[in-house]
Amino acid sequence: IDETVLKRRLMAATAKPGPDAIAESLAQAKAEAVSRIDPGALVIGADQVLALGDELFDKPGDLAAARAQLKRLRGKTHHLHTAAAVALGGKIVWSRVEDATLTMRCFSLEFLDRYLAQSGTGLCQIVGAYEIEGAGIQLFERVEGDHFTIIGLPLISLLAELRARGVIAA
Repeated sequence: IDETVLKRRLMAATAKPGPDAIAESLAQAKAEAVSRIDPGALVIGADQVLALGDELFDKPGDLAAARAQLKRLRGKTHHLHTAAAVALGGKIVWSRVEDATLTMRCFSLEFLDRYLAQSGTGLCQIVGAYEIEGAGIQLFERVEGDHFTIIGLPLISLLAELRARGVIAA
């Protein structure tokens, strides 16, 4: 799916959705799109939206944008809204959104430049420009929420749904 087009459409709506609803809509659209191609398959879609107050962040396009995002988040608390959806036969049969709250420390610009150089352009594919499961953990002073939700998939809830459906062993 074209995430940018869908986000634009959602944000243009009269009743603007919150970041949790945007994440859920994106996850559902991804799952539905693949499910229409293979209607017999149980398809999982996921997405994540980072919000700093009312400001929503996208994946940075390059390292300069990643640097700008991290400078904007530095010393502040932001929220990750992570959604997963399951589709079957082109229809959503389950979806869930979970949230995490993260507070970045006031790191130095020298630290930021070293982090970006060490982590490289892969950060440009990650909303917020950090990988908390790697060197990115050093950016934070406090993390509240499920680890899997933070890295992009509410896995515990998803596994419970897959067990309930008999897809994986109970």
